Amino acid sequence: MTSAPEKIFEALGDPVRRFILELVATGEQPAGTVVAAVQGFTRISQPGVSQHLKVLRDAGLVRVRAEGTRRVYALDAAGVEVAQVWLSALADPLAQFAQPLDALATEVARGRRARRAAEPGRDATERDAREA
Repeated sequence: MTSAPEKIFEALGDPVRRFILELVATGEQPAGTVVAAVQGFTRISQPGVSQHLKVLRDAGLVRVRAEGTRRVYALDAAGVEVAQVWLSALADPLAQFAQPLDALATEVARGRRARRAAEPGRDATERDAREA
């Protein structure tokens, strides 16, 4: 599931959800453990914690798997990566142009070599020695 940065950052806007995310980032956590930890962090009911977990799941930040009758939550690396990519685009807005600029530099260098090779009065051995 691909998450939109808007949903991710909206989910991260709540301190309880950030706490849950930090908790599951340490490793898979059963729902009961998450509820107990969040209740130690703030006064909240079990259904309230479940709602926060649902928001995090819908945003693509956590994933859940069934283990018998228990639900186990873990960090979803794909959602975290979407947030990282979005933030890195803010930090370095020209990064997307890095590879095309490298290609341009290569083409400029090729053009210089071609012009030098076409200069009158230069023989092939002199050109080859200089380019080696």
